[in-house]
Amino acid sequence: MNPDSPATPLQRRSFLSTMPALGAILAGGVTVAEAGGAAGGKGVRRRRPAPPSAAEVRRTHAYNKRLAAAIQQRNVPLPAHPVNPDETLYPNFIGSFSKALPHNSVGEVDGNAYRLYQQAFVAKTQAAFNAIPIGGVARLANPQASLAFSIEGGDSHHFTMPAAPALASAWTAGEMVEVYWRAWTRDVPFTDYGTSPAIAAAAADLSGLPDFRGPKDGGAVTPGTIFRGGLPGEETGPFVSQFLWKDIPFGAMTITQRYRTTAENDNHATTFAHWLHLQNGGAPLTSATPDGPFYIASGRDLAEYVHYDFSYQAFLNAALILLSYGGAALDENHPYRSISNQGGFVTFGAAHLLDLVARVANEALKAAWYQKWLVHRRLRPEAYAGLVHRVIEDNAAYPVHESVLDSAVLPLIQGAYGTSLLPLAYPEGCPTHPAYPGGHATISGACVTVLKAFFKESFEIPAPVQADALGDQLLAYPGALTVGGELNKLASNVGYGRDTAGVHWRSDESTALALGEEVAIRLLRDHKTLTHESFAGFSLTKFDGTTITI
Repeated sequence: MNPDSPATPLQRRSFLSTMPALGAILAGGVTVAEAGGAAGGKGVRRRRPAPPSAAEVRRTHAYNKRLAAAIQQRNVPLPAHPVNPDETLYPNFIGSFSKALPHNSVGEVDGNAYRLYQQAFVAKTQAAFNAIPIGGVARLANPQASLAFSIEGGDSHHFTMPAAPALASAWTAGEMVEVYWRAWTRDVPFTDYGTSPAIAAAAADLSGLPDFRGPKDGGAVTPGTIFRGGLPGEETGPFVSQFLWKDIPFGAMTITQRYRTTAENDNHATTFAHWLHLQNGGAPLTSATPDGPFYIASGRDLAEYVHYDFSYQAFLNAALILLSYGGAALDENHPYRSISNQGGFVTFGAAHLLDLVARVANEALKAAWYQKWLVHRRLRPEAYAGLVHRVIEDNAAYPVHESVLDSAVLPLIQGAYGTSLLPLAYPEGCPTHPAYPGGHATISGACVTVLKAFFKESFEIPAPVQADALGDQLLAYPGALTVGGELNKLASNVGYGRDTAGVHWRSDESTALALGEEVAIRLLRDHKTLTHESFAGFSLTKFDGTTITI
């Protein structure tokens, strides 16, 4: 046979017959003995494949679960991502986030710098992000996180939000008036809201706006509804959630929730030169005057708490407090409410819950960062206040709605500081990432949803408390407060506390809470399939008042 010629079928068979062992291997692993030793291969018995081992079955099962979860997430319809027209409507980009980029002497961003910033999110390359110019020492806050992936729950680009309120709208104006009032009343104790003339004036001013979307009572903003989020049960009891006041069982120690704050009237960036310096990304020119520690008793205290908290801090603390209440506080669907000879730990126990609270927080941030950087790029209140200032001082032709200019709070700000700028709680002003949605509020929505899934929302919190006006001590609160209401209040406190600091708008928080909630629901849907216990599903009440089981 010519070695360069293709073998014929007969030649191949002849070759195999002279090499029975090799022939058996190529034919599927049948040995000579199994062939019966008969000439011509008569009486061959094929070996049945060995059954898979338990380890192989488990590996396949794990793979199928991951695959099914991925397919389920992939099959969720792709959402639209509506945006307002501000970025394309204004050639000077006054309606968009630009802090830390270079600005001119009147506070408008350098157009070429802003276009390079836009192009980075189109090119999506490291070189394009590195080419974004900055105007000072401040760096942009992690814009590439908007492109990160996840391997559980929904993809960050697979969630949606409504368009942010437009720059020129009465809606944005109403939110700006509220932020001014939050700044003006930061030092009013929450216990004094019912008697404070400043709070009464704020409620009346907000009630008279043509478009204000905060909670109301009988069509009006009241001292009982002002600066709250309007979530179910949130308006019951003190302004601050029990989970920001009660002692935290922390392993072998107990943490008392007294926090560092800042001194009264400790406000920043109230001159135009200081404001412009911060817009260019300059280092803070002033320092905060420390005070405390106190229990959270005023808007300033709350704003300072959400200045230095780590991402899921408040919700880790809430989880530890709730776990200390024992089995009676667990959700009705919790499997270990009905299992008498076992307890949860790795699944449906403390280890499971604490992991999920931390894990869902970062997934929420990924979803928020996508919306912030790639979709909306909404300006912060401090930048809008710069527009207000220039309209009043320089007659600038900016589209500031008249309801801001006519508000009762603006003359108070002008009289105290000589400008129309927003008095900021933080020396550095707002963070160097866009406003919409709020990162704190997205985390709040996600983490509170996980806590509701594990705990009974109607469970009454033992021995409720409230801080006195100075924040020196906790007093007994005489009413009944439920887990569900206080978790909603916690989400509101952490989210809207950033508005009181002057760094966010109301709609940043209301939409972020819903976004975080959906992130958690999608992640819990994946986790529902991973445990062995008989389980009807995670049940919870959403922020809109509807009850679901996952």
